Amino acid sequence: MILEARSKKQEARDWEESFMSNGNFYAMLNRMKLINRWGLMRNTVNENIAEHSLEVSVIAHALAIIKNTRLNGNVSPERVATLAIFHDCSEILTGDLPTPIKYYNPKIKSAYKEVETLASNKLISMLPDDMKQSYEKLFLKDESEQELWNIVKAADKLSALIKCIDEIKSGNNEFLQAKQSTEQALLKMNMPEVTIFTEEFLPSYSLSLDEFDF
Repeated sequence: MILEARSKKQEARDWEESFMSNGNFYAMLNRMKLINRWGLMRNTVNENIAEHSLEVSVIAHALAIIKNTRLNGNVSPERVATLAIFHDCSEILTGDLPTPIKYYNPKIKSAYKEVETLASNKLISMLPDDMKQSYEKLFLKDESEQELWNIVKAADKLSALIKCIDEIKSGNNEFLQAKQSTEQALLKMNMPEVTIFTEEFLPSYSLSLDEFDF
C-alpha cells in the first residue's frame, strides 16, 4: 500500500512537471520585451526584441506586397509577417549578441547558429506535443521557404537602418557607422522590393511629426 501510494504521488508529480514544462511557451515569449538590442551602443531610446519584431513584421509584410504588386511576385505577405514575428525569439534565451561579435569569423558565426537552434528547440519543447509541429517551421528555417526568409532578413536590416536613423536624428552620432554598414548590407542583397521601399517609404522616417502631411 505504501509503495502504491508513493507511486501515485510520483505519477502526479511527474504529470505536474510535464504540464508545467509544456505550458511555459507563451510566458517565455512574453519576455521578449525584457531583451534589449544594441547592447554595445549608447542608445538614446532602448529597443527591445518585442518592439523590433513587430517592426520587422510590418516591414516584411510591406516588402511581400511590393514584390507581388510591383514585381510580379507570388509570396504570402501573411506568412512572411508571421515568420518575422518569431524570427528573434531564440534571443529570449541567448540574448542579442552584438553583430561585430556574431560575425567576427566563420567559427563564431557557425557556433552561434548552433546555439540559436538549440534555443529554438528548447522553446518549442515548452509546447504541448500536439502544438509543436505548428511552430517548428516558424523557429527552424525550412529550405522550401527560403524566399520568404530572405524577405524577413531584408526587413530585419531595414529595421536596423530605421533605428540608426532615429538615433542620429536624436543627435546620437554613435550610430553613424552602423547606418553606413547597414546600408551597404542592404545594397548587397540586391532585392528590388528593398530598393522600392527605401526610395518610396524610408525618407518619411526622417521626418518630425509636424512634417507629416495629415
